[in-house]
Amino acid sequence: MPSKFIWSCLITVVGAGLLLLAGLAPTTAQTSFYEASAADISDGPPGSLIRNAKDDVSVFGGSKYQVLYRSTGLKGEPIAVSGMVFVPPGNMPAGGWPIVAWAHPTSGLVSKCAPSMAAGGTGQVQGLEALLNAGYVVTATDYPGLGTAGPHPFLVGESEGRAVLDSIRAARELIGGKSPHAALWGHSQGGQAVLFAGEIAGQYAPDIDLVGVAAAAPATNLGLLMDDDINTGGGRNLLAMALYSWAEIYGAPIEKVVTADALKTVDSLAQDCLESIFDLPARYFDGQDLMKDFLSVSSITNIEPWKSLMEENSAGPLPAHLPVFLAQGTADDTVPETVTAGYMSTLCGAGSAVTMQLLLNVGHLYTAKDSAAAFVDWLTSIDAGKTVANNCP
Repeated sequence: MPSKFIWSCLITVVGAGLLLLAGLAPTTAQTSFYEASAADISDGPPGSLIRNAKDDVSVFGGSKYQVLYRSTGLKGEPIAVSGMVFVPPGNMPAGGWPIVAWAHPTSGLVSKCAPSMAAGGTGQVQGLEALLNAGYVVTATDYPGLGTAGPHPFLVGESEGRAVLDSIRAARELIGGKSPHAALWGHSQGGQAVLFAGEIAGQYAPDIDLVGVAAAAPATNLGLLMDDDINTGGGRNLLAMALYSWAEIYGAPIEKVVTADALKTVDSLAQDCLESIFDLPARYFDGQDLMKDFLSVSSITNIEPWKSLMEENSAGPLPAHLPVFLAQGTADDTVPETVTAGYMSTLCGAGSAVTMQLLLNVGHLYTAKDSAAAFVDWLTSIDAGKTVANNCP
């Protein structure tokens, strides 16, 4: 039988994308919509639209757009990022609609795995119907290297965070340049993305008035998560994705910590998407192969540069004025309850007001789905000027 990790992690999965191993060619954009020349990308500030396309079919009475927008790469270079924007029905209020930026859990590691290209991409945005009905514009970034040309920085927090913030700017431009404020909402890898976005927003996007950050089963302390998960096939699958990505992004020497035979398996798993249950078998068998042969060292978490990269991409405290909503399932084998509790303690210690929703007997797959209604209630309460629960001691 597949481990619990496989079926909870690899349907949603903690993490995001992956890059090609050093020496392989980067992936290309998937269709002409996702392509952008250097001139296209440089012809505007981060968050400005390169192009958009409206869907013919309405979504919960509102409109759906595919968007391609400008953002900033890890070295400060201009890049293109794709995603979706959902606009509520009816006339926009005088001050504009508020915006919620959704950050998705892992869909895959290569360009073809963008949620905006998936048949069920709209359904992956948790709480979408309630948010549209409440009058919010919702953005859903693909992250860099998904849809657009790769490589995709997997579990690289600052890269994800910039893409999330710039999706808000893109949505604001799409609806005419007006929006009173925004909030962030993400699951798993997307939880990591919104926490980093909240951390860097004051410096990177001071034009965005953030009113709150919400994360369901977020990937926070990467060292702890990878230590906890190394004894399962799914856990090794996840670690392989991170090592593979960071070798490409940072030039970290993967060949010094992964065996030569296992590198072939890592290369194989990097090419597949994780967008439906039909994608699971290949991932499961790759994970079983990694159980037989994977690392050439006893532990990766205390070896440089991997140790420092895990620390660099682990979420830190947020500005104390931002209220935070955390959701955590008690049956989550992917992001254990203890890891999220530890992160909550960090936030509380830094002065944040944290609303924590514990979901009894809920695993990783359903954490965002089962907490979406509570998140929407929390957000609408903030917007109405009401006091929300603070579960810090």
